[in-house]
Amino acid sequence: MQVVIDLDQALELRQRGALFVDVRSPAEFAEATIPGAINVPILDDAQRAEIGTLYKQVGRRDARRRGIEIVAPKIPELLRQIEAARQPDSPPAVIFCWRGGMRSLALTSFLNLGGIPARQLTGGHKAFRRLVIDYFAQTDFGKVLVLRGLTGVGKTLLLHRMAAETYPVIDLEGLANHRGSAFGGLGLGEQPGQKMFEARLWDRLEECRGAGYLLTEGESRHIGRLVVPPRFYQALQEQPSLWVEASLDYRVRVILDDYPARDDLTAAFEPPLLALKERLGSSAVAELLKLLHEKKWEELTRQLMVGYYDPLYMHTCPSRRVEIRVETLDAGVVDLKRAISQLLQV
Repeated sequence: MQVVIDLDQALELRQRGALFVDVRSPAEFAEATIPGAINVPILDDAQRAEIGTLYKQVGRRDARRRGIEIVAPKIPELLRQIEAARQPDSPPAVIFCWRGGMRSLALTSFLNLGGIPARQLTGGHKAFRRLVIDYFAQTDFGKVLVLRGLTGVGKTLLLHRMAAETYPVIDLEGLANHRGSAFGGLGLGEQPGQKMFEARLWDRLEECRGAGYLLTEGESRHIGRLVVPPRFYQALQEQPSLWVEASLDYRVRVILDDYPARDDLTAAFEPPLLALKERLGSSAVAELLKLLHEKKWEELTRQLMVGYYDPLYMHTCPSRRVEIRVETLDAGVVDLKRAISQLLQV
């Protein structure tokens, strides 16, 4: 029986519904993993550090024996976790660690001995990371249609509606867990790391392979603290854009709807507002802070639009564009579909 498989074989099993199991420590898993994998760590963070120190200071044999002492009592529970997560009649589980070493080999062996079919990914997560790096260095992304427009026109809402109708949408802000503005991270929790962001983007692009085009939203090179891979960012600049127009009243409503827990985030809004002093001046920022503390959200949003966002982003209006006017989301979706058809005929 072939217990060790390469990355191509593993990804083929993934398409068939195989469970991917990352046996690295929680800290390693949190940094990046193969999208969809679950974490069943052989060693926790402290134990991994202990084994690593022992390996360096004493030697391989002692480190391995200490590892066996730690892991042996866990084996039944580790197998139960994987068996519970794996769908009946699915392909063998794919087990990986950092480089396809002892951790994944040990658990793969115990799974097979316990009657749970499993394969070890040779090269481990390191091989997958190399695939992602090469992918963003070499791929021709083809025709990428980009929604652009001033803040609040509802580009993300339009993308979500299109994705629900199975259009090939790449939601960069969703993948980055950030709205892409000075206040974009408020209320959303932590962003993924750069490696995990790239892995998620690779995954979604692979899902959309064969669609003939991609639909996404115009972004700067940075989304929060994450960087859009340069080759993909360049692809966003090459096609005519879909420019979305909407009234100021509509845009204010969209922004307020995007921050439903804004009353609980009052303190969190202060630092981004204070950071606008250099561009807007102290008196303007003081007025914005006053509106914030009085919770006059609609007026605060309106002033930020007119005084900050619109002047900042008006230059993003491209000369090569198809314009869409949005007054309601439903009508905007209809017009967007018509505009996409028009661009695909170019």
